[in-house]
Amino acid sequence: MTAKRPSAGRGRSERRGPPPRGPRPPVASAEPGPRTPKPRAGSRVARKAGPEAAPVTKFIVTSEPRAPRTAKTEAAAEVETISVGVQTMTVTADEADMRVDRFLEAHFPKLPFSHIQRIVRKGELRVDGKRVETKDRLSPGQAVRIPPLVLGGVKPKSGPSAAEAADAAFIRSLILFEDDDMMVLNKPMGLAVQGGSGTIRHLDGLLESMRDAKGQKPRLVHRLDKDTSGCLVVAKTRFAASALAKSFRARDTRKIYWALVAGVPRVKQGRISTYLAKGEDDEGDPRMQVARHGDEGASHAVTYYAVVETAAQKLAWLSMKPVTGRTHQLRAHAKHMGHPIVGDPLYFDIENWALPGGIQNKLHLLARRIVIPHPRTGKPVDITAPLPPHMQQSWNLLGLDAKRYDPIEEAPE
Repeated sequence: MTAKRPSAGRGRSERRGPPPRGPRPPVASAEPGPRTPKPRAGSRVARKAGPEAAPVTKFIVTSEPRAPRTAKTEAAAEVETISVGVQTMTVTADEADMRVDRFLEAHFPKLPFSHIQRIVRKGELRVDGKRVETKDRLSPGQAVRIPPLVLGGVKPKSGPSAAEAADAAFIRSLILFEDDDMMVLNKPMGLAVQGGSGTIRHLDGLLESMRDAKGQKPRLVHRLDKDTSGCLVVAKTRFAASALAKSFRARDTRKIYWALVAGVPRVKQGRISTYLAKGEDDEGDPRMQVARHGDEGASHAVTYYAVVETAAQKLAWLSMKPVTGRTHQLRAHAKHMGHPIVGDPLYFDIENWALPGGIQNKLHLLARRIVIPHPRTGKPVDITAPLPPHMQQSWNLLGLDAKRYDPIEEAPE
């Protein structure tokens, strides 16, 4: 008898033994391969595959998946710990008159302030071999012995972020003068110099993008009101900051402001001398007010002024030279004269006064010129700022010539 042949499409069954012992092979993940066209009925391929043929599947063997990076592991990857042995640092001229704690903060920004206090209190830090206190001041050439430190901090970035680069470019667009020690910026109207309640964007914060290779940030040495534009001096080193601040305190700095005021002063050139103190207006908002000698918080304020040009006896272009530097001094003195500055939201108090057509209701006050001794050479740095756009528009409408001679330039101190 002839043996019956197995029908087409049924494969020969095989008996399989138990799976081999040992480590399991890597996990295999199935990935569908390219779609295979369905064979035509009766074709050779169809007869070979049979009705129960499985679809073609492509397998890719992958290694064991890596553990996901969490916020904790990300933070750990960005932190480095540095151990520093005993070291001795020499105080430079740029660090003259710095407090001991500020000296340590500058050189070791990641060192906790409590640790600074502890090593100074225990006498582990010595200056010229002697114990000191955190508030003691340093002199150039002194040797500061630093005990062993363990510093932990964030690894330095590979480069500035896009936001930092944009801030740095914006600051550079404002520079009127710059050298290794200082900058003079043309501060735009509306940009606050320092932060405050509700103030997020300010010049002091933008200067973070200008840190040098040693991590030093440029420092403000004086201020301008938020809505005042013009010359603002910034120190690039600690030495320059100290020297420039002394120039302002000693009144060795000459400042000239331009303002557009309502009306024309009867006396074309004069001196305003009052006491100013913080007070409140009728609505309870803070204002600087003229006070008497001896009043609480009253400070002497002196301003020289000169009328440069007038416009139809309705407006006057004033050149103003403050001798002292009180808060809102020029704005309060202009109001005291009876000729407040155009666009001043705090001190303009003339009722039913209408702005001439085309003039914007913005503060018309410009820090036009500053002359200050250079912090290193002592030679005068004389810088002039251009009119801001809204004041230039007003000058054009009123026919005022910004190149006209300024009579206040030689006013006495």
